[in-house]
Amino acid sequence: MRTDIFETHAHYDDKAFAQDRDSLLDSMESKGIGTVVNVCASIGEFGRTIALTEKYPFVYGAVGVHPDDADQMTEETLEEIRRISHMEKFIAIGEIGLDYYWHKEAHEHEIQKKMFRAQMDIAGEEKLPFMIHSREAAKDTLDIVKEYMEKGMYGGVIHCFSYGKEMAAEYLDMGLYLGIGGVVTFKNARKLKEVVEYAPLEQLVLETDSPYLSPEPNRGKRNSSLNLPYVAQAIAELKGISPEEVICTTRKNAEQLLFPEKIK
Repeated sequence: MRTDIFETHAHYDDKAFAQDRDSLLDSMESKGIGTVVNVCASIGEFGRTIALTEKYPFVYGAVGVHPDDADQMTEETLEEIRRISHMEKFIAIGEIGLDYYWHKEAHEHEIQKKMFRAQMDIAGEEKLPFMIHSREAAKDTLDIVKEYMEKGMYGGVIHCFSYGKEMAAEYLDMGLYLGIGGVVTFKNARKLKEVVEYAPLEQLVLETDSPYLSPEPNRGKRNSSLNLPYVAQAIAELKGISPEEVICTTRKNAEQLLFPEKIK
């Protein structure tokens, strides 16, 4: 079994990497990062992820629009997502979902839900996994995911999981994966630590959300996939196993979900 790390959620197209993107990505494989999924978020910027997948053999793409941009989406945006999803190295629809942290008004929530469903429709029709962003929108996110999973969706990841054990159980019971990143290393992340202790290792995947959410001891600095050993170590300590087991199992999980036929 491969022992290099599978990074399921990063944003190397972000301007935070403008100065050293190439040198950083060139260093990944020699430092134990074997696969990276670069995840689209903003309208008009899909081309940056396409370029990364074309330049780096180990970089794959997910295409979708973050809920922050839901009010800017059009039918043309959805058509573009569908077109890009057919490209060989695009393996998921994401990141999509709901974010009520910055968007408090009911009409904003309705727009987000409409565009969340529209992108879930694409995931279902194209038989692709989804990557869900959910912030302060626990019930609405769960209701929509349940609605679609009952239709026989392929599966997906609840990215940067931030809710409690009861909510985790709902997603785990549907056969979905939880994305675990740097927050699990924070001293005050009691709720997430409980989730990681509770969840089967076979339903966890590693992620960073780079350039955001750096783990301890680099909290507050720009994040990158090179910090994932800290995440693996934290999960290992919570579960009483080795970091190597965490890395191997989460890689297997990610491969099974995202491209069982593409990477062996």
